[in-house]
Amino acid sequence: MAPGSLGAMSDLPDPLDEPDLPAERPEPTGVPRVDAVLDAVAAAADAPPAEQVVVLEQAHAELRRALDDPGTA
Repeated sequence: MAPGSLGAMSDLPDPLDEPDLPAERPEPTGVPRVDAVLDAVAAAADAPPAEQVVVLEQAHAELRRALDDPGTA
């Protein structure tokens, strides 16, 4: 294949063939607000995708608030 050219789609691994990874909670940060978000995200790992979206949107909003006002963390 020439440099810069794209290969056939069949040359790419199928992401659906990859094994599911276990949802692991990261190490606690020591910041209660952030740790609560991490717990919620880990707990949603096996939820239906629509529910995961809601949890991830809430996590994003809460982490943004924690960054915007670190004094209340």
